[in-house]
Amino acid sequence: MSEQTFEQMLEESFKNIRTGEVVEGTVISVTPTEIAVNIGYKSDGIVTRNEYSNDQTLDLTTVVKAGDPIEVKVLKLNDGDGQVVLSHKRIIAEKSSKILEDAFNNKTVLKAKVSEVVKGGLVARVDEIPVFIPASLVSATYTKNLNVFADQEIEFVMSEFDPKKRRYIGDCKSIMVERNKAAKAEALERIKEGDIVEGVVKNVTSFGAFVDIGGIDGLLHISEMSWGRIDVPQNVFKKGDTVKVIIKEIKGEKIALSAKFDENNPWLNVENKYAIGTVVTGKVARMTEFGAFVQLEEGVDALLHVSQISRKHIEKPSDVLKVGDEIEAKVVDVNVEEHKISLSRKELLPEENEGSDTEE
Repeated sequence: MSEQTFEQMLEESFKNIRTGEVVEGTVISVTPTEIAVNIGYKSDGIVTRNEYSNDQTLDLTTVVKAGDPIEVKVLKLNDGDGQVVLSHKRIIAEKSSKILEDAFNNKTVLKAKVSEVVKGGLVARVDEIPVFIPASLVSATYTKNLNVFADQEIEFVMSEFDPKKRRYIGDCKSIMVERNKAAKAEALERIKEGDIVEGVVKNVTSFGAFVDIGGIDGLLHISEMSWGRIDVPQNVFKKGDTVKVIIKEIKGEKIALSAKFDENNPWLNVENKYAIGTVVTGKVARMTEFGAFVQLEEGVDALLHVSQISRKHIEKPSDVLKVGDEIEAKVVDVNVEEHKISLSRKELLPEENEGSDTEE
């Protein structure tokens, strides 16, 4: 047998590696832009910042140090300067691709941080792979300003997975829709008519407020907001307010709420407080063609019919009264069940003022 030279023995001591192979290496040294790696080959390898991460501002000295183990993929055996070209990023991307593929096949829920808000949607990175979530699939409800999701962790399922076209599409909406359905079903099992619950105002409209009462929304209609009259709900409630309400009616998933509690009902003692014949003082709250409504107290309005305003003939209430006027009148009728009180100002006027004018 011929004797081996030192160079031959040294050559045989090194690994045989090939392009595309994944190997374990050890970090020799690090600069902000390059990592030198011992891979047991006759030449050391180099991982550039571009092949470590998609973040081109990343300082590599902040993420690895000499002596750290590192898994790399061989891209080229000689870069022209005798060094092996390596990539760490591509291994991470392949592992991430496998994660996304499994999630797509199994409808697994993934979590990732939103890295970008772009035109038409969001981008969330699963390691090195950008997943695009279209604006229509971001939420179960319309969100005008997607910037509210910037840097937030979101949950999504993969609706499309096509690595050949680099098409990775996520869907947050379907998760929310399913969870909302489950929450509604649970809420409907839990609540019943007559329950008093606390809720959070989600939206206020001209006709009422929608209140989240724990997994399901109910409508607090303008007529049920107070025993008193409310003309503009936005003056009373705003989004985010916590309110205590009564579940007035449940029809399927439609829930009617009320904030009119019996203990605050101003009509409970009306028969005694405003008995027929009582002279009261009130403020004109609003007017119609047939009369003026006079507020006796918060939640208790009485009708002063046009025929009861004066002993003289009056065409319409606005001829002698205006909103805000404080007047004195006599209670002539009370109907507690229908929440109606009738007043007469005429009966407080002396009969000699009647003259020959025709009464209504």
